[in-house]
Formats: sequence, C-alpha cells, structure tokens
Amino acid sequence: MALQANHPLPGGHQLEEYTIDRQLSLGGFSIVYLAKDASGKQVAIKEYLPNSLALRGEGSIKPLIEESHLGAFRYGMKCFFEEGRALARLSHPNVIRVLNFFRANDTVYMVMEYEHGRTLQEVIHKHKGNISERFIRGLFSRMLNGLREVHAHKLLHLDLKPANIYLRADNTPVLIDFGAARQTLVTDQPVLKPMYTPGYASPEHYNSRKDLGPWSDIYSVGAAMYACLAGNAPPPADERLKKDNLQPATQRWAGQFSVSLLQTIDWCLKLDHMERPQSVFSLQKALVNNAPKPPSPPPASWLGRFVNQFKSPKR
Repeated sequence: MALQANHPLPGGHQLEEYTIDRQLSLGGFSIVYLAKDASGKQVAIKEYLPNSLALRGEGSIKPLIEESHLGAFRYGMKCFFEEGRALARLSHPNVIRVLNFFRANDTVYMVMEYEHGRTLQEVIHKHKGNISERFIRGLFSRMLNGLREVHAHKLLHLDLKPANIYLRADNTPVLIDFGAARQTLVTDQPVLKPMYTPGYASPEHYNSRKDLGPWSDIYSVGAAMYACLAGNAPPPADERLKKDNLQPATQRWAGQFSVSLLQTIDWCLKLDHMERPQSVFSLQKALVNNAPKPPSPPPASWLGRFVNQFKSPKR
C-alpha cells in the first residue's frame, strides 16, 4: 500500500523570519519550499517530515505522529538537525549552502541558499544520453570537489543522483538534497534506515549499514555518469546482486568514448565495495589524469608555410 503524501504548508505561512511562497518538491523524507527571508531574498527551506512516520492533513500545521513512531521520528529529527549543523559549517562552491536551521511546528527546518539553474537529470532528459565526454569529465571533476569536502566532515550523501546535482547558469555543479544523509561516518549511534533511489543506490544501501562508506557515494557517482551516456539509470543494485544484467560501459560504448572514461565508470559500479575507488580523491585522479589529450594541429606543409608568410602583417 502506497504511503500517503503529506500536505505542504500554505503559501504566506510564516516560519520564524521566513515567509513560505510555494512548495518546490515533495519526497518521502521531507518537503522543500521556496520562501523569502526578512529582506526579501529567496531561500529554499527543507522541512523534516517523513511520510512513513508522520502525517499532516490539509489545513494542518503540525504533523500527527503515532505513539509507536514517536521514537523513530524524534531520532530522525535529531539526525536532521545535526546534519544541518554539520552542513552549515561547510562553505564550498560545489555544495549547497545551509544558512540556518531551527525547530518549529514539532519538527525541524533547514534554510538553504536558493540556486537558479537546472538539474543534471533535466540535462540528461533533454539530450537523451547524447552528452559529451568533455562535459562529463568537467562536471563530475568539479562536483567531486564538493563531495570530497562532505566526506572530510564525516558525512555521507547517500542519495547522489542526477536530480540532486544542480547546475548553475555557468554549469557549475552544486550538490543538493542531503535528505538521505541520515548516516555519518561515525557508527556509535542507533540505525535509521537511509532513503535511496533504485539504480543509483549502492548494494550496501540495501544491506547492513556497517558497509556504508565513501565508496557508497562513489557507486552513485558511477551510476550518474552511466546515466549521462545511457539516458537512464543502470539496473538497481539489489537486482544486480541476484543476476547482473548490467552491460559494462566498456562494452556498450566501445569506440564512442575514451577507454579510460568507460573503465572509470565500470570501476565505480563494482558490486563489491572493496573493488571500487575507496576515496573521492582516487576517482578524481582517474577522471583528470586519464583525460584524452586534445589532438595537436597537423604540421603545415611547405607550401602552406610559404603562403602564410605573405599573410603575416608587416611590421
């Protein structure tokens, strides 16, 4: 049975010094709103509201939480709040900037900069996989700068996918929606099952939490790069574990892209997490150092050099 969607807060609703304009997106874990701060600047506000634990009906402001779900809801709220605190300490051009976080309406809110642009998912949908290697290498190399900073702060994203890679007008990538990052690299805390997107989630998303790590986000990066070529996500990892029908990038696009790029994608998509790049830095090195060199211009013929000397401006 499908979970019932929560109703968003109405336009014009006041949250602290922010005024809600409209809903931007609705997920299983949260609702994101477009709002304005006291100075009139646009911001995005994410509201912690997992529809598996809480329900808000039309016209209501506070969610209804069953007694049996109260413990999990409060623990998730604590994680969300701590995540906001951790992300607020991050200041990186390739990671969405968290401006504020606060408690209200029996839940928690995270205020972020509102970015203008489009998602990588929109680009993939528009071009149907016809995306150049130069674009892929450039975009992911810069996006990985942000992911490396996230991992350095002992956080995992855990829902990396084209819809969560935002491109500004100048194509600068920004990591958004850390709604699945209920997990950190610290393990001495209760388990809250991570949210994930089939096709982009690693095998360890489906299994025990102890195997989650930077390599889990790296699997998702590989899946996103694969989607840039295919136009859609690879098969879900849990299905691949039963019967792996994924056609390796080195086979599917042989001769269309450089061997090094295709090998890097296949490396990221290894089912065994120990066989993937173990750090973002390792993946960046593969993307940057193995990039094909642009061809050198052909040497001018003797006749061409002779003609060109007469075309040169006189001193």
